[in-house]
Amino acid sequence: MKYSTSNRGLPAGNPIANIFVILVGALVIGASIVLGFFAFLVLGSIIAVLASVIGLRLWWFNRKLRRQGQDDHPGRPAGPGGLIEGEYRVVDDTDDDRPADIVKPPKNS
Repeated sequence: MKYSTSNRGLPAGNPIANIFVILVGALVIGASIVLGFFAFLVLGSIIAVLASVIGLRLWWFNRKLRRQGQDDHPGRPAGPGGLIEGEYRVVDDTDDDRPADIVKPPKNS
């Protein structure tokens, strides 16, 4: 029976080349870890700044809305079920410019 094994060890039989491959691999792994850490810090900083800007904007907008609601009714707190202001005018049938058949419909007899 023929057994085949693949060489899963170091690629070269030269010990200097093996040491060089190990050093380069370790440096690449170390650089990847360091660059990944700094990329994480930069991305996290960008997200933190954006979150604080959006939070500050929402806070300012809510404060502006609250002040606008209080300015409508000075001395009274703005809230649901509060005061509804409006104007009205009493309409008298005698002062109407419309024809009489429109103002008062005829009776059906």
